[in-house]
Amino acid sequence: MNGFAELRSLVALMAMLPLFSCSQKNESSDLTTPVEALAPVETKQPNSDYKPAFAGQTRISGVKTSAPYKVSVLTSSLSAPWGIAALPDGRFLVTEKAGKLRIVTASGTIGEPISGVPQVNASGQGGLLGICLDPDFASNRMIYWSFSQPGNITAIAKAKLSADERTLEGVMVIYRATPLYNGSNHYGGRVVFDRNGNLLASTGERSDLVTRPQAQSLESGLGKVVRITKDGSPVAGNPFASQAGARPEIYSYGHRNPQGLAIHPETGDLWESEHGPRGGDEVNRVQAGANYGWPTITYGIEYSGQRVGEGIQQKEGLMQPVYYWDPVISPSGMTFYSGDRIPEWRNNLFIGALSGMHIVRLVIEKDKVVGEERLLENEKQRFRDVTQGSDGALYAVTDQGRLYRIDKE
Repeated sequence: MNGFAELRSLVALMAMLPLFSCSQKNESSDLTTPVEALAPVETKQPNSDYKPAFAGQTRISGVKTSAPYKVSVLTSSLSAPWGIAALPDGRFLVTEKAGKLRIVTASGTIGEPISGVPQVNASGQGGLLGICLDPDFASNRMIYWSFSQPGNITAIAKAKLSADERTLEGVMVIYRATPLYNGSNHYGGRVVFDRNGNLLASTGERSDLVTRPQAQSLESGLGKVVRITKDGSPVAGNPFASQAGARPEIYSYGHRNPQGLAIHPETGDLWESEHGPRGGDEVNRVQAGANYGWPTITYGIEYSGQRVGEGIQQKEGLMQPVYYWDPVISPSGMTFYSGDRIPEWRNNLFIGALSGMHIVRLVIEKDKVVGEERLLENEKQRFRDVTQGSDGALYAVTDQGRLYRIDKE
């Protein structure tokens, strides 16, 4: 496409978006901090001519953090870290894709591997994946994690971290996203606790054409967000618990490869990010029983350039993403900022971008994205997971082995 055509397309797209200055409200102080609206951060041509369902669903106005902040690399010696969980004392539990679990100090010192981790299948996109602490970790020392179990299945396990922090005790696999499939992609892999002490876990639809339809099937554990108790049982009151033939653990369905889960600190709502194919990466606010559309609707296309299925983006009864990207950024782990060290970030959503090689900052008001910023673009790292530490700073791990700290100056 020539330069004039590119400019005309960009102008046409921007004309679809609202021009405004958004504001960010600190609920605890009832103060409003104005945020200057800039041009959208995405400037590349989209992969398709698909139109958003509503203004602001993609390529929203850019924003820029006004407060000075500093970025520190605490270590570059991790081996393909995938998940990070903040310990109460300021240290972190970090999973490494090949199957090792380590404690990393706030200064970046990496501990020896913790023994007792069950064997993982680390081929393809598999391995030791997301991790979270029991809400009562301070008293019971329990941790939960997702991994690709030999046999190519997304599994959820739990164990007690020993008092000397050298081993996992009483390891138990509490959930498996059956059926088995001999593929090595799209495991999903995040785990997070909701406010009621129930565990939410994401599973992928395993990528291949033969398994895709299972994302729409309530008889399959693939392409889902499941809600289970600490022992792996379906939570009473799950949306399909009384439906014949449906899996009672299913909370939402129609997902492709959901690698991000986070609980909003004010509302308690579950938010999710997932990979699209060529375009169509999504951020969703997950509602119980809702169908998020894959592969029936999508804003992405096949890697070959062909349309996915019927090539439709909207259908009655199927949920629209709150936000999507085209081209992709490959969103992975994410967290809401609930600290007060950088007040303008409060309740903003931060997402690690793999192919995008940055950290996404989304400003959200009334469940709508009103601003987007790209942080750490110059680092050229594949950001795999982001969390908030016990000190209120943000921490992120990258596929290349780095652990970052991001905090006010």
